[in-house]
Amino acid sequence: MDDTRPIGRSEGDAAGATRWSRFAGSGPVEAAFERSHLSSLPEPVRENLLATANLLQLPAGGRLHREGDAVAHLQLMVSGLLRVYVTALDGRTLTVRYCRPGSILGAVSLFSSPFSMPASVQAVTDAEVLSLSAAAMREVADRDVAVARALIDELSDRVMSFIAEIPGNAFATVRQRVARHLLDLATTTQRGAELRVTISQQALADSVGSVREVVVRALRELRDAGIVETGSEGIVLLDPVQLSTEAYPVTRGTDVPSH
Repeated sequence: MDDTRPIGRSEGDAAGATRWSRFAGSGPVEAAFERSHLSSLPEPVRENLLATANLLQLPAGGRLHREGDAVAHLQLMVSGLLRVYVTALDGRTLTVRYCRPGSILGAVSLFSSPFSMPASVQAVTDAEVLSLSAAAMREVADRDVAVARALIDELSDRVMSFIAEIPGNAFATVRQRVARHLLDLATTTQRGAELRVTISQQALADSVGSVREVVVRALRELRDAGIVETGSEGIVLLDPVQLSTEAYPVTRGTDVPSH
């Protein structure tokens, strides 16, 4: 079962449309729309989508989707940080995307048939996600070129981000590799809001393909920036959002990297 809680409108709630009108004018939801490819949607389309939307609250460590889910979906990140990851047969995980406010999830599920979720989605921090009607979006895309173009732009970004990630992994700096590995380790063992990694400096150096002295310098820089805290009980991720920026510098859009 997904660790989410809807806010506001419920089925059969006659007052729901009034309460949800706040999404159309201002606030975090509107800001997320403006940061995404959905910002180009015609106003009537946006209003219709918002009228039936659900705002989901996801606690840190909670899961939004699980690998293998077969339900089409279209969701917009409103706040927080999400991690999209795949899992190997031996239980190891690999992060393929971090999502920030303005990120869109599920666009590919609108057009892939049959659809099966290729990855799981987990909240790194407390997060809010706006769940839009996938059926309504697919229907309007069939007859409105502007809507179809917005989805094409989103899917094009996903493809280009995938391609950019190949040299990104090969040529990442030690600081970037350290940041990525810390995020992956912390989110794999996450319990609640705290993100803590228990690993020796030498083991961390071995994991990122560097030497201990260089890794110690990278950790010191991250600590001095207030992003992590190091101590005898491990490394605490104080600012996972900023650490994700260190790990995957964003040159466009809102995702790091994409799926």
